[in-house]
Amino acid sequence: MIIWFRSALPVACAALLLLATAGPSVNAQSENSGLYAIINAMPAQRSGPRILSVPRERARAPVRRALEPGMVPLAASPVEALPKVDPTTFVVVLGDTLGELLAGGLDEALGDVPTAAVIRKTRADSGLVRSDFHDWPKVVREILASDQRITVGVMLLGANDRQAIREGDITHEPLSERWRELYRDRVDAVVQAFAERRVPLIWVGAPPMQNGRLSTDLVTLNEIYRQRSERAGAVYVDLWQGFVDAENRYSASGPDLSGQIARLRTSDGVHFTRAGARKAAHFADVALRRLLPDVSGGPVLASPFPGPSPQGVPLQPGIEAAPLPPELQPGGIERMIDQIARLSNGLEPIRLPEIKVKPVAGPVLPLTGPAVAQGGTLVSTLGAARGTGPDASVLNRVFEDGKAPAPAAGRADDFRWPKAP
Repeated sequence: MIIWFRSALPVACAALLLLATAGPSVNAQSENSGLYAIINAMPAQRSGPRILSVPRERARAPVRRALEPGMVPLAASPVEALPKVDPTTFVVVLGDTLGELLAGGLDEALGDVPTAAVIRKTRADSGLVRSDFHDWPKVVREILASDQRITVGVMLLGANDRQAIREGDITHEPLSERWRELYRDRVDAVVQAFAERRVPLIWVGAPPMQNGRLSTDLVTLNEIYRQRSERAGAVYVDLWQGFVDAENRYSASGPDLSGQIARLRTSDGVHFTRAGARKAAHFADVALRRLLPDVSGGPVLASPFPGPSPQGVPLQPGIEAAPLPPELQPGGIERMIDQIARLSNGLEPIRLPEIKVKPVAGPVLPLTGPAVAQGGTLVSTLGAARGTGPDASVLNRVFEDGKAPAPAAGRADDFRWPKAP
């Protein structure tokens, strides 16, 4: 027995070795079919977290569209430069720091006029009171006598003039009687200097200030500016209503030129912001454009009605209102047609038919006045008011007897059916 076991042991070991080497191929064949195929198709579970890898997209090269025939790239179209124009209209602005800010606003306002140039001749902290610091009447005469070309002058000052005026050894308090006389003389000296040179002048009044006492005094100064400038033929421009609220009080904010609420004054309550300076310049620009020279070079005042001073606007000496062209005057078109017809080859002049003008309104009939009968006698009875005749009988039948009038054919109260044809 033991001998058989010893002889069979090598055979058994050889068989196990053969099964170990041949097993994977057999198992692989069985796993490819049946339950083994389903289990192998399932993904293997991992113990750790599953990380998904996102594929990166390649950067696409920019695609350039082919230009159609006739198209030109933007880079190839050069920006056309505006031609430089030598200024022919010189607006000289004089005054204090408010005048300097006004000049900046006029620069923007006249941006659409390439031939206009704004010249600044301002001096900070100046006025008409301290002639020892800056003598404006003398400076104005020197500027007018210099080589500086001046078409229109614009003056704005007054914020620094609430000071005493010295006359020799005597000091006059601000806004006293003698102070006003001396101040008026200095305003006259500036205005007369422009009038003698026949240069138009626009005197811009001072705006309201945050300080109530200063604003009250500026009302008096503005009245002096208005009276003395208009007396000498200059134009006065009032800024007050553009910088106050509905109750005529100082307002730091308000509508700008576009109608939007904006900050118009700085924190000191005196100076303009950029929007405020542009708004102040708008008031001066309206008067300024009326005085700008025309193509011929002489300063004129355009007006739809020919005359020396239309609409009460004062003119400078030697300046006349510009009449309308002949074709724009009343009857100008008809005269042009007649003139063309007369120049024709012997044709009879064209006569346009007269067009009857339709009245704006009919005769005025009083509705509350006393009723008057024919002849002007006062009416005393209803019968007299209704009068006589067929109309009176109809009125009597309606109002006294209460009988409705017979319906008229085609009227709204005619309910009769039309007769059959």
